[in-house]
Amino acid sequence: MEGTPQANRVHIALLGRRNVGKSSLVNALTNQELAVVSQIAGTTTDPVYKKMELLPLGPIVMIDTAGIDDQGQLGELRVKKTKEILSRTDLALLVIDSEVEVGDYELELLRELEQREIPVIGVFNKVDKVKEVNLKSLSKKLSTKLLPVSAKEGTGIEQLKKEIALSASKKFEKTDLIGDLVKPYDIVILVVPIDIAAPKGRLILPQVQTLRDLLDNDVQALVVKEDGLKQAVTKLKEPPQLVVTDSQVFQDVADNLPSEIKLTGFSILFARYKGDLEALTKGVKKIKDLEVGAKVLVAESCTHHRTIEDIGTVKIPAWIEEIAKVKLEFNHVAGREFPQNLTGYDLIVQCGGCMTNRKEILYRVKLADSLGIPIVNYGILIAYRYGVLNRALEPFPKANRIWQTT
Repeated sequence: MEGTPQANRVHIALLGRRNVGKSSLVNALTNQELAVVSQIAGTTTDPVYKKMELLPLGPIVMIDTAGIDDQGQLGELRVKKTKEILSRTDLALLVIDSEVEVGDYELELLRELEQREIPVIGVFNKVDKVKEVNLKSLSKKLSTKLLPVSAKEGTGIEQLKKEIALSASKKFEKTDLIGDLVKPYDIVILVVPIDIAAPKGRLILPQVQTLRDLLDNDVQALVVKEDGLKQAVTKLKEPPQLVVTDSQVFQDVADNLPSEIKLTGFSILFARYKGDLEALTKGVKKIKDLEVGAKVLVAESCTHHRTIEDIGTVKIPAWIEEIAKVKLEFNHVAGREFPQNLTGYDLIVQCGGCMTNRKEILYRVKLADSLGIPIVNYGILIAYRYGVLNRALEPFPKANRIWQTT
């Protein structure tokens, strides 16, 4: 892989009406002609993602969006796509200009951003077209500080970059994936089956990121396939402090690992890193209470070639029906798709989320919780199915207490 994965970058969305200069602002901030710019309103149709480095913040993704005032049947679809990106937005830039009086569109958007706890920077673009503007009055109307800029002439762009760096949450993702569970020079074994769905010559992203986090924290990592674990443990002078395995070989690894050695899974690490491990732990016990015909949503954050033993469409449904002991109805979504209306669902099963950002997984968890719908993560579900969840949660005392008492 080259560069920081998109899922680990701060996601910054440019929002506002048509033709306020959102695309021009992307070009000005990046100092590149990345976005198509036109005087014709509605040039940007679908959200466009631009990976870049923005100093002093670092790697980010800028999301250029369609105007929130788009009209007609197609316009409504474009606005819907714009609203959908809010679930993964870490910081919003609300762009206005002097040619349109701010009103309900902006106020409604600001209310939604506040409800979703998304920080906002107000940007007054096209200051080159006006002699003077009462920013104080506009700021009061929007209850948001406004920065005057000209994307065309570059005025105020450096100040906007500084404001972005200050406003972007330092907690947009957890600092440690695994490093806080171990100490420098500890030994951790990573059990890495060769996944046939992974690109040839590469490991899948959770394995790569876990290995990198161990190295960043001066931990000694030993990578083995599942059939090499027993021999690796035998050869070590001291037992490893932790073993992390792919969830699909949980049972084999647990059977071949002494009980005193702590064990968890990559997907469980990601349940904590990208989402809310405690909330996802609560959901797993609800599976056995599902009734005949209950609706289950299986959500994967990536799109990949389906195999005859695909985990999301084949294995997960089979395991859930095995636990519930009834026939169920399953719906599947992948990539950035996620139903805004979850009415009728009795369970949500979310993948590890390695291909999306923490904001989006947390949004899905909170939305499910607000509707009283149990939600569980792949790794937790698989560990439960194989009877090793007690052991897999041992490194996480809070989640383990919830599992033991709920």
